[in-house]
Amino acid sequence: MLLPMTRRRDRPLDSPRPLIRSGVTWRKGSAMLRRFLASSRYIMVIPIVGTFLGAVGLLLYEALALSLIFAEAFQARAVSAKSVKLFAVGLIEAVDVFLIAIAVYIISIGLFSLFIDDQLPLPKWLEVRNLEDLKGNLVSVVIAVLSVLFLREMVAWDGSGDIASFGVSLALVVAAFTYFLVKNNSRRD
Repeated sequence: MLLPMTRRRDRPLDSPRPLIRSGVTWRKGSAMLRRFLASSRYIMVIPIVGTFLGAVGLLLYEALALSLIFAEAFQARAVSAKSVKLFAVGLIEAVDVFLIAIAVYIISIGLFSLFIDDQLPLPKWLEVRNLEDLKGNLVSVVIAVLSVLFLREMVAWDGSGDIASFGVSLALVVAAFTYFLVKNNSRRD
C-alpha cells in the first residue's frame, strides 16, 4: 500500500531540500561551493605574476636599449641636426616603452588589490576599488602613450607624408578616451 506524499513538519517550509539522500544537504554543498569560489580568486595570481614579470622585463629591456642609444650617441662624437634628431627619436621611443611597462605594472597592482589584498598601501591615484578604477588608470596611461607616439612621429617627420590625418585620428581616439575618463570619474563621485 502506498502512503500519500506529505510534507515533513519538522522542517520549515523555506528551508532547502536535501540534494541527495545520503546526508549531504544543500547547505553543506552550498558552503563547499562558497569556499571553493572564495579561494578560486587566487587563480588570479597567474595574470598578476605574468603582468608583473612582463612589466619588469619591458623596463629592463628598454633600459638596456636606452643605454645602447646613449653609447651610440657618444661613440659617434658627431653633433649634427640628423644625429640629434635620431637621438631624440630614440629617447621618445624609450619613453613610449616605459609608459607601456607602467601600464602593465598598473594592471598587475590593480589585479592584486582587487583579488588578493585590498589593503595594499598605494598612492591615492593608484588605488583600485573596482574594475572601473583599473580601467580608468589604464586609459590614462594609454592617453599618455598615444601622445608620446604622436610626438615621436612629429620629431621623426621629414616633411613627406600626411601627418595631419595621423594627428587628427589620434586626437579623436584621445578625445574618446578622455570622455570615458570623465564619465567614469563622474560615476565615482
